[in-house]
Amino acid sequence: MENSNSNKICKVAFVGAGYMAAEHIKAFRDIPNVRLAGICSRSAERAGNMAKELCVETTCRSIAELHERTSAELVVIAVPEMAVRRVAGDCFQYPWTCLIEKPAGYDVADAETISELARATNRRAFVALNRRHYSSTRAVFEDLSSDPAPRFIHVQDQEDLIAAAKAGQPKLILDNWMYANSIHLIDYFAMFGRGDVTEVQRVFAWNPASPGIVAAKVAFSSGDVGLYQAVWNAPGPWSVAVTTQTKRWELRPLEQAAFQRYGERKLEPVHPHEWDQRFKPGLRRQAELAVKAALGAKAVGLPTLEDALRSMRIAQSIYRT
Repeated sequence: MENSNSNKICKVAFVGAGYMAAEHIKAFRDIPNVRLAGICSRSAERAGNMAKELCVETTCRSIAELHERTSAELVVIAVPEMAVRRVAGDCFQYPWTCLIEKPAGYDVADAETISELARATNRRAFVALNRRHYSSTRAVFEDLSSDPAPRFIHVQDQEDLIAAAKAGQPKLILDNWMYANSIHLIDYFAMFGRGDVTEVQRVFAWNPASPGIVAAKVAFSSGDVGLYQAVWNAPGPWSVAVTTQTKRWELRPLEQAAFQRYGERKLEPVHPHEWDQRFKPGLRRQAELAVKAALGAKAVGLPTLEDALRSMRIAQSIYRT
């Protein structure tokens, strides 16, 4: 894992005071050269309570005030999906680097608008696709990076719209649940599939009137091929497997990696990094990369808005009706 070698202080601000904002703050708080400079939210009370609990310096009532009082180099946007475009647009008015909690838009058109706003204001914006930063994901990526053999990427998804509705998710988000939640799994095609997506062939098509089984083949210009399968409103795992001629990697659950060599039957586990045990998995490494980006250093592996859009477009191809 990477450790920052910079002594420069990075002031980080936060927009949002929900669960994910708290998890981000905990991760950033662990980095020595970070100041938790300020927070704002629609609920001043929640923002104040979170600031007190997690030692954030300043509570603000608006994004303008947040920037003025903190002069932060980095702002973390952790708000509900339907508010992302408005909040990101407001944040893009100021010269800080932005880290946007996924999904960066409730559908592809919304995400494209956010990306256009970032380009129009010449802002650097990244997306918190934290599963890319799991130590399990990194183990697979690093092990296979020098293997030119074609990869078979098998992604298993399970989604429960009934539970999401009971949890109070608005209809617009439920209608676009493949971006709000399935994107967590579909992003693995962008992680492990090399080259451009050349074809998405639907095997079992999505039926929004009767959610059930969805399956699709995803082909890449490199020769890699993927299989996506999802069960909706029924039991199933979240899992990913990447197979080459010599080795098969399995992530089930996603936070745990194990591999099987050709000619063997046993799975050999890889122990997760301690960061993924102390913090919400992926967030500590992601926070460090975001700080590097905000301070002008290279942050290899931190996905941009365009990277996130690539995964959302794969989801769109799978789920188009």
